[in-house]
Amino acid sequence: MTETIQLHDKKFVKFIPSSQIDEAITEVAQQLNRDYQDDPPLILVTLNGAIVFAADLLKQLQFSSVLSCIKLSSYQGTSSTNVMKTLIGLNEDVKDKRVLIIEDIVDTGKTYETLVELLSEKGAKEIRIATLTMKPDAYKLDLPVHYVGITIPDKFVVGRGLDYEGLGRNLNDIYQLYTE
Repeated sequence: MTETIQLHDKKFVKFIPSSQIDEAITEVAQQLNRDYQDDPPLILVTLNGAIVFAADLLKQLQFSSVLSCIKLSSYQGTSSTNVMKTLIGLNEDVKDKRVLIIEDIVDTGKTYETLVELLSEKGAKEIRIATLTMKPDAYKLDLPVHYVGITIPDKFVVGRGLDYEGLGRNLNDIYQLYTE
């Protein structure tokens, strides 16, 4: 039987094992090491979800870089409200700098789009994104997603930083919403 967990009122089934996630993170780190070895970016981690991916990723990076965090939110329960709220703002000067956004998931791309607009207004020289997971079927923007660990179907997932109403971020594997 497939492993299931309960978070609040929802059941989730194991979807991606930690070994596959670790391999994906290593692949992303290798790409970043190659692309940023001579000109490191400012790394901008989106809180709260991307902190787990960022911690795993940063341990494998072979270049020094300034790290900063920003917190935006558009989710309520298991779906996006499509209204972006800034909860913790950008504190670093990004003018004429390369910026690498670290995300836990890119689905609709609303957070990414909001960050690109903000960073562009503040004069960033280059903006790229690295995400642990991406839902290509949900993504409708023209913005390129530069580094993707794992592509997944348009299903709600938890684990490795991803949550359902605050729970599940600490799970080592990724689980998807169980539907009967």
